[in-house]
Amino acid sequence: MVGCRLADVWDDDVAEVASMTEVLLAVGTRKGLFIGRRRGDAWVFDESPYFNAQAVYSVAIDTRGPTPRLLAGGDSAHWGPSVFHSDDLGRTWVEPARPAVKFPKDTGASLERVWQLHPAAAEADVVYAGTEPAALYRSEDRGETFSLVRPLWEHPTRAQWVPGGGGEGLHTVVTDARDARTVTVAVSTAGVFRTTDGGESWTPANSGVSAVFLPDPNPEFGQCVHKIAKDSADPDRMYLQNHWGVYRTDDAGAHWTDIGAGLPSTFGFAAATHPARGDTAYVFPITADADRVPADRRCRVFRTADAGRSWEALSAGLPQEDHYGTVLRDALCTDDGDPAGVHFGNRNGEVFASADDGDSWRQLASHLPDVLCVRAAVVA
Repeated sequence: MVGCRLADVWDDDVAEVASMTEVLLAVGTRKGLFIGRRRGDAWVFDESPYFNAQAVYSVAIDTRGPTPRLLAGGDSAHWGPSVFHSDDLGRTWVEPARPAVKFPKDTGASLERVWQLHPAAAEADVVYAGTEPAALYRSEDRGETFSLVRPLWEHPTRAQWVPGGGGEGLHTVVTDARDARTVTVAVSTAGVFRTTDGGESWTPANSGVSAVFLPDPNPEFGQCVHKIAKDSADPDRMYLQNHWGVYRTDDAGAHWTDIGAGLPSTFGFAAATHPARGDTAYVFPITADADRVPADRRCRVFRTADAGRSWEALSAGLPQEDHYGTVLRDALCTDDGDPAGVHFGNRNGEVFASADDGDSWRQLASHLPDVLCVRAAVVA
């Protein structure tokens, strides 16, 4: 239905490495989940979407155990949101008999959607979920059941959190492979919060990040952070795409530095990092908050290889004509291949992939529903 064979454009070394691996690409859309698989230079997509007519806002590919597990946060207009899991690379799915994520009755809240599913870096069976209303949930059984992290839900600043344009969602979770007790989250529009004691206490971590839409553009919290991605070589270094502004921290979020110089726009939603090459990150600039199309109406991913000191436009193989496909916050990702695969989808329903760190691209699919999220991993 959406599969295609990629043109043979890789060099011999890339093709030889790719032929020995299988990459799985999960594409969550407004109307279902599409799964593609790559071996060698060929991509094949499953015949029909999973969770037909459900909006899939979050996907995770958990490769920590002997068998990869896929997790999907679906949202049915009739049945409501749920978290599904698959242990056969997406061919069959299981929905728990009881809701995996549910607000306790005493909170007075109800789940609207699951924005994020994140396998923890330091704990083999732990998965975090970020939700709307903005809350963090923790699972200790690989995503089958979750419990509310109450200290963040009951944070003293919560009464002042204001929903962003897409709702009040906890959309980013970053964990630290060195220390299971350290977790960083981002909330629209409360900003970045961080714990170093396993979630017992949470501290705003927004110093240096602007909130241009507020009377005080430099508040302790209240920034509209769109995405955070962690550097592969330095765990204390992270990259942040803000509602205006691209930033880097070198001290685990204690302070952020503007690294937007050299980009055609510092507005955008997505951010990702290279899986093995430190100082390397990717963003997809959008013209403006009031004009949400690619910057200069050109389909380009921008890459830094020096931690944001300079940026390079990557467009070989991407559409060269005027383009209007907005890339959302979880619709750009890298896999763990070598060279790394880079993948993104847009609101035009197009999906693009690179098998060489972003140097060249091929279109994998078109005419899908809005692409909400993408995740990719080497699974064999």
